[in-house]
Amino acid sequence: MILPRFRHEPHDRTIGALYGMIVAQARSTAFYAAGYGVPDTVQGRFDLIVLHLVLILRRLDRQNDTGADREGGPARNLGQRLFDLFCRDLDDNLREMGVGDLAVLREMRRFAEAFYGRQAAYHGALTAAEERELEKALARNIYGTVGVDDRAARLARYTRAAERQLDTAEESALLAGKVVFPNPEVIAHA
Repeated sequence: MILPRFRHEPHDRTIGALYGMIVAQARSTAFYAAGYGVPDTVQGRFDLIVLHLVLILRRLDRQNDTGADREGGPARNLGQRLFDLFCRDLDDNLREMGVGDLAVLREMRRFAEAFYGRQAAYHGALTAAEERELEKALARNIYGTVGVDDRAARLARYTRAAERQLDTAEESALLAGKVVFPNPEVIAHA
């Protein structure tokens, strides 16, 4: 194809909608208020986008595990394309901030290491028998602390509620990019 860059795949809108929902949820002011106390910094916003992206990718992986999607079907493709859009967004943001080409490569490598480290930590914590593991992972990765406090406990409650809510999402809604996250304010005050 002569102009592959301008070709639109059928799932482009779905990926954009899903990623937009992740970013919008991560930017919810409730996360940066006293209840959760996530630092309102570039790093804090990155960490919340990663947390929500990991939750969606976990849900898509569970869809893959049903057997119907193991061979690279819609859910696997959606997850990969969602991750690709996340990477393009990071790259675009770095360039908008005036970061040069060589530095962009270095920063993207750092972001990738951070993403994969957090993904492994959250996955391990969400599947661990001990519920405090998620609080510890969030305290370490989002708050930069070793000890668990009320903020990490509230964020862990929110994370588990988000995972439960995503688990109940219909496959068709998931593949159409129409998922809903829980209201963080409600969970913070529960």
